[in-house]
Amino acid sequence: MPRLILMADKNPFSKTYGSFDRSFWHYRTMDFPCGMNQEFVLPLALASKLDLPNSPYRGSERLRELALAGIDFARKSSYRNGTCDDYFPFERALGALVFSLYAMTESCIELDVREPRFLEFFTRRGDWLCRNNETGQLANHQAFAALALYNVYILTGERRFRDASNTFRDLTLSWQKDEGWFQEYEGADPGYHSCTISFLGKLWQKSSDESLLEPMGRAIDFAWHFMHPDGSYAGEYGSRNTFHFYPHGFEVFAWRYPKAGEIAETYLQRAMPERRRYFNDDDRMAAHYVYDWMQAWRDCSGESRAIIELPQTTETTWYKNAGLLVVRTPNYHAVTSATKGAVYKAFTAEGPVASDTGLIGELTDETIAVTHIVDRNATISVSEDRRELTVTGTFQKRPANLPSPLKQLIFRVLLLTIGRFNANLVRSLLQKILITGKRPIPIRFRRRLQFEDDALTVTDEVLISPEEKRRFRRLAAGSDATSIYVANSSVFQESVLLPWTWFDKDVERLNKRRRLRMTRKIEAK
Repeated sequence: MPRLILMADKNPFSKTYGSFDRSFWHYRTMDFPCGMNQEFVLPLALASKLDLPNSPYRGSERLRELALAGIDFARKSSYRNGTCDDYFPFERALGALVFSLYAMTESCIELDVREPRFLEFFTRRGDWLCRNNETGQLANHQAFAALALYNVYILTGERRFRDASNTFRDLTLSWQKDEGWFQEYEGADPGYHSCTISFLGKLWQKSSDESLLEPMGRAIDFAWHFMHPDGSYAGEYGSRNTFHFYPHGFEVFAWRYPKAGEIAETYLQRAMPERRRYFNDDDRMAAHYVYDWMQAWRDCSGESRAIIELPQTTETTWYKNAGLLVVRTPNYHAVTSATKGAVYKAFTAEGPVASDTGLIGELTDETIAVTHIVDRNATISVSEDRRELTVTGTFQKRPANLPSPLKQLIFRVLLLTIGRFNANLVRSLLQKILITGKRPIPIRFRRRLQFEDDALTVTDEVLISPEEKRRFRRLAAGSDATSIYVANSSVFQESVLLPWTWFDKDVERLNKRRRLRMTRKIEAK
């Protein structure tokens, strides 16, 4: 809470009173305010209302004032149609809009505020959302849009917002696969999956919509496999490399689905007190999970619930469409992504024992070649007992797009011309450049993982094609390397402290023979 409060401009005489973008109002290094940051109002509103244990904030009139000032700043700083920017001017970002719209409307509901200027603002935002969507498939954004619009319906009574909420709900559910997961760009991301469960759980609380129950059951079954026995959750094996864990949705559905209670209890008993959770606490993201924790605390059943522990005998689960193999032995819990070059993570009850995000190497022209970018064309083989996985694919060029004064100048000109009138075009171009674009390199790899009860054996092979003239300068297997742009990736979780594996002694042999085979055995007890 102190971190969130210091982010706010707390001076009522300031033109930016209520802004939570410290880079804008305080450092003045940004030339526009980030609309996403206004979601910070909800933790303040909840803290002023809830009787949280050992909390000095309950009943704080100052927090209430700052929450309402944050809503008013969002109203004043938004475009005429109610939209806002997130990462660049004229972005009119749906993600920032729905995150902040939910937070602001929920704050008004919690604080019993119905000020006409706020309702008019929410109506403008809701009307824009009724008519617009975004490029790319991000199910968590669609679920949040459904939730935010339902809140606007609660505050205004306008049925068109409930109808639009249902449209976004239906779109979200249409992106759920038979295996239970929701589409996040190019596949399943257990981290963002927990967000979608949370947002739809909040929606169910408000609407009692029976159509959500069966899809949530399948979603919870899927999520259960990615809560590790030490309390950590998700990781780089997801399509978007996130460690997100939002507990509220699991608390909401714990009464109906025991696995939801097990997931929430494992996080509560292991991840929180033992600091096994992920930390995503930079200035932009610091509030994302705080209000979800508060809501989870309020809705926790308090009943005695089991935590997820390692099984007595080995269990394997193969999600073919997601490309995720889960192996749970009496000694460890491992997850590998076949569509990402067989990146894998393994955990015991005491913490992470292995984290390998694939091969990464530097070529002689300084190109960075990686095997962990999603590749649906890779050849995947899973043994009948699902204790062995082999993936054959192609190295890809890692994007290396860094800003410079000249690039920023050109980008601003683009935004002031094309981007001002077609934000989705700019967004789709950036997605192809930074996220979904593929740049194959004529260097092949094969990775075979063998899962024994107390160890993992990893065999990597590299084959340089005859037409490839470049050579490797260095080669490694990273423990936490990622390549695509995801704002909520590259955070801290205990597994990032596991060392990288370097193949310096093998590079000369690889360059000479144009092929290399390396085998490692990792004890996991």
